[in-house]
Amino acid sequence: MLMPDISPYFPITDPTLIFLVVLCIILLAPIIMGKLRIPHIVGMVLAGVIVGSHGLDILQRDDSFELFGKVGMYYIMFLAGLEMDMESMKKSKSRFLTFGLMTAIVPFVMTYLLAIWLMGYSQTVALLLGCIMASNTLVAYPIVGRYGLQQHPASALSVGSTMIALFLSLTAIAAIAATFQAGSGWSFWLLFLVKIVAFCAILILIIPRAARWFLHRYSDAVMQFIFTLSIMFFSAALADFAGLEGILGAFLAGLILNRYIPRLSPLMNRIEFIGNALFIPYFLIGVGMLINVRVLFHGGNIIWVVLFMVFVGTAGKALAAYMASFHFRMPVLFGHLMCGLTSAHAAGAIAMVMVGMRLETSPGHYLVDNDILNGVVIMILFTCVISSVITERAAKRIVLDSNTRTLHEHEQDDEKILLPVKYPDLAETLLSVAIMMRNPKLNRGLVALNVVYDDIHRQDNQEKGRRLLEKLEKAASAADVRMQTQVRIAANIANGIKHAFKEYDASEIIMGLHIHKEISPKFWGEFAQSLYNGLNRQIVFVRLKQPLNTLRCIRVAVPSRAEFEAGFVRWVDRLLRMAGNLDCRIVFHARENCNDLIRDYVRHRHPNARADYQVMEHWNELPHLAEEMNDDHLMVFITSRKGNISYKTAFEKLPIEIEHFYSGKSIMIVFPDQFGERMDSMTFAEPQHQEEKSAYQFFLDWFKRKRTS
Repeated sequence: MLMPDISPYFPITDPTLIFLVVLCIILLAPIIMGKLRIPHIVGMVLAGVIVGSHGLDILQRDDSFELFGKVGMYYIMFLAGLEMDMESMKKSKSRFLTFGLMTAIVPFVMTYLLAIWLMGYSQTVALLLGCIMASNTLVAYPIVGRYGLQQHPASALSVGSTMIALFLSLTAIAAIAATFQAGSGWSFWLLFLVKIVAFCAILILIIPRAARWFLHRYSDAVMQFIFTLSIMFFSAALADFAGLEGILGAFLAGLILNRYIPRLSPLMNRIEFIGNALFIPYFLIGVGMLINVRVLFHGGNIIWVVLFMVFVGTAGKALAAYMASFHFRMPVLFGHLMCGLTSAHAAGAIAMVMVGMRLETSPGHYLVDNDILNGVVIMILFTCVISSVITERAAKRIVLDSNTRTLHEHEQDDEKILLPVKYPDLAETLLSVAIMMRNPKLNRGLVALNVVYDDIHRQDNQEKGRRLLEKLEKAASAADVRMQTQVRIAANIANGIKHAFKEYDASEIIMGLHIHKEISPKFWGEFAQSLYNGLNRQIVFVRLKQPLNTLRCIRVAVPSRAEFEAGFVRWVDRLLRMAGNLDCRIVFHARENCNDLIRDYVRHRHPNARADYQVMEHWNELPHLAEEMNDDHLMVFITSRKGNISYKTAFEKLPIEIEHFYSGKSIMIVFPDQFGERMDSMTFAEPQHQEEKSAYQFFLDWFKRKRTS
């Protein structure tokens, strides 16, 4: 029986079927690669090879792959910029520059010399190949994101060095292309320099102001997402206009928006989801469709060209990565991760080889011939596979190692945050604060509570409460945060919150602060005073006058003897985590002894925090602190309940001082834990090195002496 001829149906041209095949690849590739223990990214590239015109010819690389592929390429670089640890980058500028130069120069020199001596290429072709190998694409970066290592020092170094290497390569390619153009004298280079300066100036001056203005006025999730993508493409288009590649502009846009889009925010979750679900896989499949594996079986010079390019494309980047890790005295495992992230070639290589194909050396002859083109494209396949495998293994080992070290720390934290909500305009603000303060590694979720009076309006208020909590639960799920909700009926609101607190075994409360115009006991809001007097655990009152992600500084007023309170560690830890997630500065105003203790805690637990310390001897200095407050600052007042060691009668004047000196400002009032474990009995994660142990022991011994003195 003859098989029916199905060749007329391929390649598929119907847009619906094309999109269906792509979605099936995106769905099935991770499943199949997971069974084979091969990184998912490799599966996307290999699937592109199979379904492309050089494989089974199921799909053609049409305009949709050009469009979505370019978006995916920008997305990879944009996400890399968004997830950069800017504070680590500022502290380690010399490291970034050193590794960036090494990962560009080492493969460039190796490729240039071997291309001339071993392959017999001309100097111009050798320079072009050197630029291609000096650059790299962060194809394996989604693997780092999946393991939560975006802020890891090796990841940050790799991302920063990639941009430096790419910028140098693109500039060199522009110089090579200029030599083939008429009138490429000093006027060309002057115009090129002016374009680059204008490009950087526009990004630095316009984007931050536009981001602050837009995010301050519009909180709609869709509008914020579209605005973010618009900024990404605007920057990419500007980079193209300046004679650079759009991927460089996308990365710089990510860097500039870094502090306006917190890593744990719903907006960041949406950006990552859309990119990882659609655009980035589309780009990887499109790269695979460019690869023609058949040329390897044609014999001749192509095999040597491919072997040469795979060797220099991998060995040069690996040598630079391990040299840098040795120079920086980093573990070899960090070197593995740096090698994996920087050894893949894709977007930049394709862009630069296309430039070479347009440069005519003589009539009918171009700088890049078919052998070089095929060699570069196949080199992309091999380097993507090598990069993904090395990155996957290194990331997995790093995560396993860090989980072993922090297991004891997680067991000591009883974190479970309760959010009593009533007003829709405050509910999402409280959720944002809780997300910024929570420890995502614990993944214990949040509890949202709405308490209604048991009166004749009970049913209507219950329905309003359910709608509010449903909206809040959706917002939490957008940030990938689990949330429990409850609408509770009570004769007394404060008692309802207290009972729910005990039922859920919560560790702390975050609730809104409702300021009345007149100075009265109602300053704290309805039921709040009864609440903080009736509970011994931490309660945080919040009043924000602008979006949380636009804050630039957190100022903390700490009363004397606050370090002797049972809840000292909890509020310090929460505020430091919040400052880190918002990537803003935090300033502690406290007595010198307390500042020393906080400084030691920061050094052991939050070494990357942008923390400053100013001496405040007396609580009556609050009016002077108000003079340093800007609209984008948050003022935090650490208070205490009556009868506690740090309580002072001046706290009774706090409502008046806030009304007079902090009117219209964002504030937070913290009532720390009243009873709990003593500071000298609390345990921290055990340090790994001897010098850390000695400093750690000194820290605890010093505090014990201060406590008993």
